[in-house]
Amino acid sequence: MNYLEAINYGSKILKLSNSNSFKLDSELLLAKALNSSRENLLVNLNKKIKKKNFNYFKTYLNRRRKNEPIAYIFKQKEFWKNSFRVSRDVLIPRPETEQIVEEVLELTNVYSSKKFLDIGTGSGCIILSILKERPKCFGTALDISKKALKIANFNAKMHHLQNKIKFINIDIDKFNMNNYDFILSNPPYINEIDLKRLDKDVRLYEPLIALKAGVDGLSEIKKIILKSKKLLKKNGKLVIEIGHQQIKFITYLLKKNGFYVNKICNDIQLHPRVIISTNIS
Repeated sequence: MNYLEAINYGSKILKLSNSNSFKLDSELLLAKALNSSRENLLVNLNKKIKKKNFNYFKTYLNRRRKNEPIAYIFKQKEFWKNSFRVSRDVLIPRPETEQIVEEVLELTNVYSSKKFLDIGTGSGCIILSILKERPKCFGTALDISKKALKIANFNAKMHHLQNKIKFINIDIDKFNMNNYDFILSNPPYINEIDLKRLDKDVRLYEPLIALKAGVDGLSEIKKIILKSKKLLKKNGKLVIEIGHQQIKFITYLLKKNGFYVNKICNDIQLHPRVIISTNIS
């Protein structure tokens, strides 16, 4: 069997499991089985596949057929300009979350010396992406999951940032170190009804603790806003990702707690996704 025949074999299996990207997934999984790039695979379609590699490929196909995300199979995901280790203990970094990084970098310069707090850090992709481009800044990252923090620590070391960041296993309710210039968060914001409607890739594999946020999807965001009031410097900024139907209530809550709403950023579908506010009182 050559590479092209293997791709077609994988595509057929994944198509039967209702994958929307069966051909691309088959190509990526075969490249992984060959320890090659997808580009290299596609220019060598007539090359014969070794039995050992084909067995790896079948193992990956079986996992993907059961809706396991490619990122978990590969144990890594690209985010912003870097690659990060991921596992089922952390959310898979998503392109819309890169808006947090983009906005913070616009609000700071390369010589900035700012203190960042990342609430619910997961893989650490947000804060580590920022620290990589702002070498004079320092970060603190919180998560209630020890397993998530283990992944974040691995990523900090992989990107040589372990001396720029401190990881703490704590709930934001119990955290009292203050005087931060920026607080960042991609918190859980999915309500109980929407949780049941998520794709199987997400619902069956990603950590529910990082997704669900009570009946209204706002339980964690409320805590973050109230606590950020105490933890931010005056004129410090809160930058959070939100669900697109939550914008009115979150804007109201921010204003009620002494924040000025600077900017609301839309995602690629033009839904409100990131909100930036300043602690003015």
